[in-house]
Amino acid sequence: MFSNHISLANSSFFVVGLSCINRYMHTKHQMALFTVHYFRNPRLVARNFSLWSMKKDPSLESALSRNRRWVVNNQLKNIILRCPDQVAKVSFIQTKFKTLDLQGKALNWLNKYPCCFQVYLQGDEYYCHLTKPMMALVEEEECVKDMQEPVFVERLAKLLMMSRNQRLNVVKLNELKRNFGFPDDYLLRLMPKYPDMFRIVNYSGRRSSMEIELVAWNPDLAVSAIEASAQKQGSEPCFSCSLPSTWVKSWERFHEFNATPYISPYLDTKGLVEGSKEMEKRTVGLVHELLSLTLWKKASIVKLGHFRREFVLPERLNALLLKHPGIFYVSNKYQIYTVLLREGYNGQELVHKDPLVVIKEKFGELMQDGLHEYNRRRHLVNLEKRRNKGMVLGRSDEGKDLSDLDEQGDRGGLFDPEERKRFYKVLFDDGAP
Repeated sequence: MFSNHISLANSSFFVVGLSCINRYMHTKHQMALFTVHYFRNPRLVARNFSLWSMKKDPSLESALSRNRRWVVNNQLKNIILRCPDQVAKVSFIQTKFKTLDLQGKALNWLNKYPCCFQVYLQGDEYYCHLTKPMMALVEEEECVKDMQEPVFVERLAKLLMMSRNQRLNVVKLNELKRNFGFPDDYLLRLMPKYPDMFRIVNYSGRRSSMEIELVAWNPDLAVSAIEASAQKQGSEPCFSCSLPSTWVKSWERFHEFNATPYISPYLDTKGLVEGSKEMEKRTVGLVHELLSLTLWKKASIVKLGHFRREFVLPERLNALLLKHPGIFYVSNKYQIYTVLLREGYNGQELVHKDPLVVIKEKFGELMQDGLHEYNRRRHLVNLEKRRNKGMVLGRSDEGKDLSDLDEQGDRGGLFDPEERKRFYKVLFDDGAP
């Protein structure tokens, strides 16, 4: 029975997996309990080890490695903007460090980014506000959000039109709002201004059951990215494959899958049978469309799974995605399972960058400029200290990359493995930037 669920092709991954787990099993008793539990549940084994079978793509893995400091500084920016006169006490920011998965002193962290944060002493208290370049980016971001409002409206309408009852739970949608570029106050921005398109409903009466409902169906919006591309090219809608030509078997499976008619994610699923090839075609098209609507063409598989009922997704969504490596790329980087749309990337760069992505990249560049200046100054101070102590510098010290200096001194919680895992969960699941 076990062999029915784990193919011989994946047996090597299974053996490697057991060897890795064995390192963390400190007693034979623990390993025995693990073995009995998993071998009696072969479906569980197949589910947990199936994600190991996708070949790593260095470019897409690099695309997932967004600068971890960006997320922290973006959250610090929002904290400061919410303070009176947009000035925050450093001691107040220190109290927020735990929620940001950081350790160490907030003052040291803020001083690392002089292009972003201006710290000054008033009396016995340190205060912090955003620098002029930083405020200019904040204003530019707000302008972009105002200009992008029609895009937000269309994006939200498309999400509702793909859902089974044209309704989505607000709590669930909030988990992915940053993936789609929605501002934090999107409900206040959009609901009152577009009553002919959206309304808030709560049919059960529970606070957690509040939903956004589509008021009117717009056939002009019921066109997927694949259908729009096909219309421009004057061809039939079909998926594209982004795999090397050496992946012969994967290409054969892709051509076989692509030969069947494309099924729009905006069509009603009532006539489709669960587990059928037609349903699989529709699900692949739906995930493709969802990722096409995101800023970074990626999303957490776990959070997509939260919409299983609304979007009629299969229970084992990860297994379905792995069946189509030419369309999707699945990564478990930092133990966070993420799916990327292959055609959305050229190497590690996005093919088309949303205006909000451009602004966020400007913020990252400003942050890095400040960090480089901070590292340069600290490097010079350290050199002076060594000269005063009569120390002779070796070539390895003289040629050391300044960017590495930031990894010394006040390391903070981001460099602890467990802290880093939790931090990347924020980075890849929402936050993406």
